Amino acid sequence: MTSHEVEASFEFFPPKDEAAAAQLWSAIERLAPIRPRFVSVTYGAGGSTRSLTHALVGRILRDTTLTPAAHLTCIGARREEIDNIARRYYEIGVRHIVALRGDPPAGAATPVAQPDGYANAADLVAGLGRVADFEITVAAYPETHREAKNQAADLDHLKRKFDAGAARAITQFFCDPAVYLRFVERVRAAGITAEIVPGILPITNYARFVGFAERCGVAVPHRFAQRFEGLDNDTETRQLIAASVAIEQCNALRDAGVRSFHFYTLNRPELTRAICHTLGLKVAASATLPMDGS
Repeated sequence: MTSHEVEASFEFFPPKDEAAAAQLWSAIERLAPIRPRFVSVTYGAGGSTRSLTHALVGRILRDTTLTPAAHLTCIGARREEIDNIARRYYEIGVRHIVALRGDPPAGAATPVAQPDGYANAADLVAGLGRVADFEITVAAYPETHREAKNQAADLDHLKRKFDAGAARAITQFFCDPAVYLRFVERVRAAGITAEIVPGILPITNYARFVGFAERCGVAVPHRFAQRFEGLDNDTETRQLIAASVAIEQCNALRDAGVRSFHFYTLNRPELTRAICHTLGLKVAASATLPMDGS
């Protein structure tokens, strides 16, 4: 990749029924021709989508030329259990893991590690390194993880993840590009030199976006509310505004030197595809899903 080129990666979540599966595979077909760096597949709270995640990762490996990265969380699971899952991934050809502590299962207030499990993401990264030679991506929090004591403690934990063997971090979504850029400055000042990829969440539903931001500790600028005001029942205009907001965000990051973006697609390809197009990741009219062996 030259200094002017941009690359993208995409996150999908495993479907829970046939209709969702059709929508997901349609999203993959729409986004695959962009030739992403990799595509990640999420893992539900407490490992609740483990078998679905494994099945989707396997299908991506089997039926496309895309590179899958499997999310793996450690909360609520024994170390031996996690290690066996990792070994099975490696055996089927998965070489990239997104290693996360994970959220508590539904109904639990706080995550609690098993006595014989991995305590946190840094421990998980180190454990995965003992299982196989994985490429490991971890999470980073530009506005500080909601459970961290303070900003310095959060940065220290991020550093431990890299010291344990992580290759890069993808950030939690944010609204203001300046938030990401200031975070990267703090990361570098802490002595971390690894890649910090901005996580981009296109706004498909503004009310849900705001609720999600509140739960994640993400600040939503007042200008966002102004832009989406009165559009609850105007899907087409809302989509255009959402695309405009995300494109402005990504262009500002690109102008600041960012060359790699990770998109939380929510299994909806339209906004992500439009944003990638404006970043220069264009798709030929004849492009189709790159199938294995093609």
